[in-house]
Amino acid sequence: MLVTVLAVPVGLYVLCRWLVPWSVRSNARLALLWHDFLVERTLDLLTRTSRPQRLLQAVQRNASRGNPDSVISSIDLFCKHTEWAMNVGDEKGAILDSVVMETSPSTVLELGTYCGYSTVRIARLLPPATRLITVEMNPQYASVARQVIQHAGLQDKVCLVEGASGDLIPKMADMFGIQTFDFVFLDHWKDRYLPDIKLLEECGLLASGSVLLADNVLCPGTPEYLQYVRSNPQYHSQFYQAHLEYTRVPDGLERSVYLGETDRETDRQKDRETVRETDR
Repeated sequence: MLVTVLAVPVGLYVLCRWLVPWSVRSNARLALLWHDFLVERTLDLLTRTSRPQRLLQAVQRNASRGNPDSVISSIDLFCKHTEWAMNVGDEKGAILDSVVMETSPSTVLELGTYCGYSTVRIARLLPPATRLITVEMNPQYASVARQVIQHAGLQDKVCLVEGASGDLIPKMADMFGIQTFDFVFLDHWKDRYLPDIKLLEECGLLASGSVLLADNVLCPGTPEYLQYVRSNPQYHSQFYQAHLEYTRVPDGLERSVYLGETDRETDRQKDRETVRETDR
């Protein structure tokens, strides 16, 4: 009888802690349902804390203050071995790092701060004079992100603004004296990717050579945004194949360079010259 009583909780623990997480690692819908709905809500109820708060506690316990790489490693370990969270993650984070270093931006906008993981990744690579403006709509996420950024020692390089991206983008020039952004990282609500990129265009905040990098373009997915940047002659796009953070679910990042009017006219001129050569 005692064996039976003990077997039930042990079986449930093995099922919930190991078997189910292993089985959903390669299925997009199951992974999001399990991690973002069932596990998160259960732990919120049991611990009376939120996932961002638990992530912050892991950073405060394990990361060296003033060391951005230590903060990143602590979050990655927490998300891999304790509780999954929808940061850009280590695999796609390395791609983000390479694009930031390649772009070497002087003006940076991040849409979707969440807990500050990608903010820390980007800010640590920027020169001292460069500031990162990051936008977060959820006040609770913003509060945690500020503490994560401060723990990393990057508070002087980051300006976190709370509010809806659609409301804030038209105010960017006046608020920060920004003419255009060299680099924009999109990692907020997926249905806001396309409206916000069009808003950046309309507000003149993109210049020829501005680089956009969009996360989660396959999972959960941003089909309208992908169709727009891939078919629009204003952009030259490249897809980086990867996986949904901390899983085997296919995902990726889309890097799109805004060409601007001058470059588009140059492309049209080259097309006309090619046609003339063909006619000869």
